[in-house]
Amino acid sequence: MGGIFFTLFAFLLAITVLIAVHEFGHFWVAKRLGVKVLRYSVGFGRPLWRRRFGVDHTEYVVAAIPLGGYVKMLDEREGPVAPEELHRAFNRQKVAKRFAIVFAGPLFNFLFAIIAYWAVFVVGVTGVKPVVGEVVPDSLAAEAGLRAGQHILAVDGVATPIWDVALQAMLPKLLDREPLTLEVAESDVGPRQRLVMDLSRTPFDFEPTDLLLTLGLKPWRPPIDAVVGTVHADTPAQRAGVQEGDRILAVDGQSIDDWQQLVDSVQSGSGDPLQLRIERDSERVELHVTPEPVSADGQTRFRIGISPQSYSPVPEHMKAKYSYPLLPAFAQGLGKTWDMSALTLKMIGKIITGQASVKNLSGPIAIASYAGHSASAGLPRFLEFLAIVSVSLGILNLLPIPILDGGHLMYYIVEIVKGSPVSDDVEAAGQRIGIVMLVLLMGLAFYNDLARLFG
Repeated sequence: MGGIFFTLFAFLLAITVLIAVHEFGHFWVAKRLGVKVLRYSVGFGRPLWRRRFGVDHTEYVVAAIPLGGYVKMLDEREGPVAPEELHRAFNRQKVAKRFAIVFAGPLFNFLFAIIAYWAVFVVGVTGVKPVVGEVVPDSLAAEAGLRAGQHILAVDGVATPIWDVALQAMLPKLLDREPLTLEVAESDVGPRQRLVMDLSRTPFDFEPTDLLLTLGLKPWRPPIDAVVGTVHADTPAQRAGVQEGDRILAVDGQSIDDWQQLVDSVQSGSGDPLQLRIERDSERVELHVTPEPVSADGQTRFRIGISPQSYSPVPEHMKAKYSYPLLPAFAQGLGKTWDMSALTLKMIGKIITGQASVKNLSGPIAIASYAGHSASAGLPRFLEFLAIVSVSLGILNLLPIPILDGGHLMYYIVEIVKGSPVSDDVEAAGQRIGIVMLVLLMGLAFYNDLARLFG
């Protein structure tokens, strides 16, 4: 329960910060351009907290439903306006001012991402060195000559001190199915070897979460003892008599050195009965267990229903930390925000054209899970998560969908071109279309969340 509450708290903190930043962009620019702001609200629904400040008695609100927010400005379309304040009404402003006020929300999301990345690079990020643990035979990685134990030092000229950086550098190439150039060595200081991976045959509908699996490699992980920690209820292992504390010595006569070998032995089979040699209380026990098939993401794997007793920590020599001085860190933050924006736009384009799976859309459940994991990993990881979501929020709001900021900006561009605002009928029809589009998009994202959760 503690983990659930921590995840929920991290999620609420994340979306509150990002919504507040977005709406503050609209608020701040509106104030600077002379538009009267009536209310600045983080969240929808019943107010939990409200106060009035300033000469204009602007109302500041924190509401019960934290999945959005808004800035309410003086506007003749929403109520009568006193004659002496007509010049401060939003609808009376020139199109350039209205454009700036609406654009400011997504802009502040990008600015926040730059600052967050800057802080991350100043503090420094610690991760696992990108060392190859296993190369799948006849895979793209195997064809390129990659071998287990090699360190990936650079991807297309970008230094890769940890796996996170390596994966982020690989993804754009995989999306475009362009050749991927790796610089590898037998150690992180050894002589380098240049390898080129041909990605032209990768599937169009791959999922970025399966990037390494698509390439045919697995990252190095610390070995885990093949000692049973949990026997799950109503599983083949429980029915066969496997107990907590059992050490798996062999499967069908093949010796087992660590937990990963045990997993591979179970999953690589066809579901036939397996003979387990077990050490239990200094005695040897022979058991027969028949794995059960489990389907997930269109693939069938086998399991017997056990979990390891403990997970080995990553040794210090396999960790790396990278950081930058203050000014170079700002340049890195700016570049990182640009790269993530371009990658997000590219991913959206690939999804629309069917070249990437719609399963990559995530809803509130997935975002909450990521928030909890990143917060538990420390402040730099949480800031990095906030930056990524802030970029996504900025991009999403700039899409030309009516009722979003991008839809309003589209109307203003039409107004600039034709010399007059779009008609009320067109705007009302656009709002209805936009609501339908958003409901469908959110429904798909929520469905993906549930599929991941229960899959």
